[in-house]
Amino acid sequence: MMATVLLNGERHIVNQCGTCAVWHTIPEVMYNTFRAEGGFWSCPNGHQRGWSKGTDEIERENIRNERDRLKQDAARMADEIAAQQRRAEEAERKVLQIKRRAAAGVCPCCNRTFLNIQRHMKSKHANVIPLAQKTA
Repeated sequence: MMATVLLNGERHIVNQCGTCAVWHTIPEVMYNTFRAEGGFWSCPNGHQRGWSKGTDEIERENIRNERDRLKQDAARMADEIAAQQRRAEEAERKVLQIKRRAAAGVCPCCNRTFLNIQRHMKSKHANVIPLAQKTA
């Protein structure tokens, strides 16, 4: 909390210059305006004190930066989700392809066709619709 004094009926903020260490006062209204909007005053020895940007502007800038960062994070996450969905769809296609080949009697390892697997599927699992006829 800044120290305040009453001079000529007006409230003043007590400050110490960061360069020469001289104590001085500034009207509270002026101090609050410079703090909110940005601005400078001089100590009795001529050193400038104050803010190049107001604290309100700095807070708005910080909020804008945070909003932009969150938008970038959301876009990156959306890209990652889309990539994961593409990988999942590709894996499902590969599984479906292997099932179709197995139903047709093809070994998934050596790509050879075995009639007994094909015959087994037709005789023991006749109620199963061949995967080649299903639409994906």
